[in-house]
Amino acid sequence: MTASAFPTQARTVIIGGGIVGTSIAYHLVGLGHRDVVLLEKDRLSSGTTWHSAGLVGQLRQQASLTRMIRYSTGLYERLEAETGLATGWKRCGSLTVARTPERMTVLARNVASARAQGVEIERLDPAEAGRLWAPMRHEDLLGAVWLPGDGKANPSDVTAALARGARLGGARLFERTGVRSIETVAGRVAAVVTDRGRIACETLVIAAGQWSRQVGALCGVSVPLHSAEHMYIVTDAIPGVSPDLPVMRDPDGYIYFKEEVGGLVMGGFEPQAKPWGMDGIPEDFAFQLLPDDWDQFEILMENAIRRVPALETAPVKLFLNGPESFTPDNNCLLGPSPDCAGVYVAAGFNSAGIALGGGAGRALAEWLVAGEPTDDLWAVDIRRFARFNANPTWLHDRVKETLGLHYAMPWPNRELVSARPLRRSPLYDRLAAKGAVFGAKMGWERPNLFDAQIAAAGPAYTFGRGAWTGAVAAEQRAIREGVGLVDMTSFGKLLVQGRDALAVLQEICCADMAMEPGESRYSPILNARGGFESEVTVARLAADSFLVITGSGQAVRDEHLLRSRIPAAACAVVTDMTSAYAVLALAGPRAAELLGRVSRSGTGSIPPGLGSIPHGIGTIPHGIDTIPQEGLREIDVGYATLRAVRRSYVGGDGFELIVPTEFAAGVYDTLTAAGEALGLRDVGAYAVDALRIEMGYAAWGRDIGPDVTPFEAGLGHVVRFDKPAFAGREALVAARDAVPDRRLVSLFVDLPGDVMAWGGELILEEGRPVGEVTSAALSATLGGLVAIGRIATGGLGLDQAGLDARRFEIEVAGRRVPAWLGLTPYRARSDRRGDAA
Repeated sequence: MTASAFPTQARTVIIGGGIVGTSIAYHLVGLGHRDVVLLEKDRLSSGTTWHSAGLVGQLRQQASLTRMIRYSTGLYERLEAETGLATGWKRCGSLTVARTPERMTVLARNVASARAQGVEIERLDPAEAGRLWAPMRHEDLLGAVWLPGDGKANPSDVTAALARGARLGGARLFERTGVRSIETVAGRVAAVVTDRGRIACETLVIAAGQWSRQVGALCGVSVPLHSAEHMYIVTDAIPGVSPDLPVMRDPDGYIYFKEEVGGLVMGGFEPQAKPWGMDGIPEDFAFQLLPDDWDQFEILMENAIRRVPALETAPVKLFLNGPESFTPDNNCLLGPSPDCAGVYVAAGFNSAGIALGGGAGRALAEWLVAGEPTDDLWAVDIRRFARFNANPTWLHDRVKETLGLHYAMPWPNRELVSARPLRRSPLYDRLAAKGAVFGAKMGWERPNLFDAQIAAAGPAYTFGRGAWTGAVAAEQRAIREGVGLVDMTSFGKLLVQGRDALAVLQEICCADMAMEPGESRYSPILNARGGFESEVTVARLAADSFLVITGSGQAVRDEHLLRSRIPAAACAVVTDMTSAYAVLALAGPRAAELLGRVSRSGTGSIPPGLGSIPHGIGTIPHGIDTIPQEGLREIDVGYATLRAVRRSYVGGDGFELIVPTEFAAGVYDTLTAAGEALGLRDVGAYAVDALRIEMGYAAWGRDIGPDVTPFEAGLGHVVRFDKPAFAGREALVAARDAVPDRRLVSLFVDLPGDVMAWGGELILEEGRPVGEVTSAALSATLGGLVAIGRIATGGLGLDQAGLDARRFEIEVAGRRVPAWLGLTPYRARSDRRGDAA
């Protein structure tokens, strides 16, 4: 290739020539986008790809990731016939073994998850596992699972095949081409400047592996990943090791094995990782390794010798220590950057780049072409993080923990402990003093429950019912019987303003946004397929001003979604107001009474000491009892002026108080002082979640998401088809008269003993899988497990009588328990008790 042939413009430029970058190029040309340029600073696969172990395990907790990996396996099988280059793919299967009862519970849950996702899996006893993997000591095992569709590949060979396929489709790939700068114009990428020339482009994909954070910084794009050392050894030949030996994982020992030339590759994910590259990754670090570190590797080696005694004497011919990038939650980063229009990221694959590479490349290519993801990719969406998550000091401390999550016990409700606290509400110290047991979401410290003993000792995780059960039940009863107070400051709050704000929101939201000031409304935001991209509540503050409230983890994503859907000619702006306001939720039958006691806008008595204070300017002189459901009013609480929305996420009466941050502590003190006589109780996220499940309120990211429509969720009534246009309208119109393939249902289950469901359990009819549980919790009110799930309809309409005539079960860690299903939560619980409907 001559210098004059170097391109000066391209539709899409990809930075990074590893397996992910070449996969994106390959899939883009396959979708007809042939004006693609890939830039690699050294040689293809020279960064992390070349030294990857190449394991491909299909099953993941998120079904979309399982689909991604299953696509990868099919792609790696067919690439040789398509390109003439072998990939080294071998479907040898994989074995995962368990040393402890807790790990056996995990494997039982994996069996149910695999069945729900259509992945072939078989449960084995220790002797059967030993026969399948002869070099292994199995006497101390309790069991295993076998996945015959898993395998391994040669990372460099796969990359070469993908690169050839991309070239055959018209993509241009340039090695030894360093990127020097990235030009932007008016917040959008315009060009990439390399040491061989400038390339103008419409879109840019950063797929530069562990260099991605540095590349992103060239255009102001935040990429939250950090490198850590990752080690494995390769032995000489070992008796009993054949080319057909399956991959084997022993997560209780943090280790994995695969066959290589008659010997074994053994590596793992130690509980405390060793970060690397704190001062940046050298640009010339190509086909290089780090020094051996047997001290760091010791815990893996000891466990490996216990599992495979032959390792104690087998010669080690290679100790490989190659750095890889890891993210704050152990999932990769895909999708458009909210920091610069036209820039996409595909990085941070957490040692799973080979397994995910084919599917991730297809997913991002389809995202680029369609303008939105074609599958539910929230688990890997880069917009689940904010700019502060790329803080290098925070990342350094967090990846020490996240590398070990690969094989750590996946406890329900497990909270990461490193690099915390990060974000604190104005009430953090007050709640901590009351025994708050904090969890973290989007960096926010949020009380999960209140129990001083648990807060002091730390949570004791279990797959059953933990010590938290009693405290959470008491919090539920406080809301159902009296009044509870919840700090919901972590909610995302987005202000949409401008002359065209209403018109913009009418096209974005599928509910009717033509409200009067002082009204609020729930609305899904849909994709072109009619699936939930988000669910929000919108309050109209003025003719040209709306406050959009969204989930704690969705603020960055939803702000970007709103911005990207505002037409260039529209007069409307979006401002993230999350940190400007605290949100305090009062819920329960005595919520209005409490609010009336502390507000001059209320109907109760004026608090002592406030009787001589005149009404503040702008306070609406109406009683709390006159605020309608979903109505918004400006009221006073003590010395503070705030907005109150009559709404409850847990059912029944309640208010969300939107309080300027600087007044939040004072408002909290006023409420708690006045609420003491009413039995006011602080309530955490566990109780709130149980109460919303009890009411059948679906949560985005758990029960509903981009692949679920309002019809499937039983929320078709919120869609306003009389509006001329909104995202997803055409898809919903086409589906309006059809029976959905799936339907959300409520469940009630009498769980025996200490058994507990957490979500992900199979729903069965006559032993046949028909769906899965998406959310579950213990209900103090109903005395059993309440859940939300999705079941297949078989193309037939569902009614309650039909559900009542059928017999359902859920499978909890291998144990089947009867379940009662309802199209409404009332039916699911009342019919369970034999009451009249």
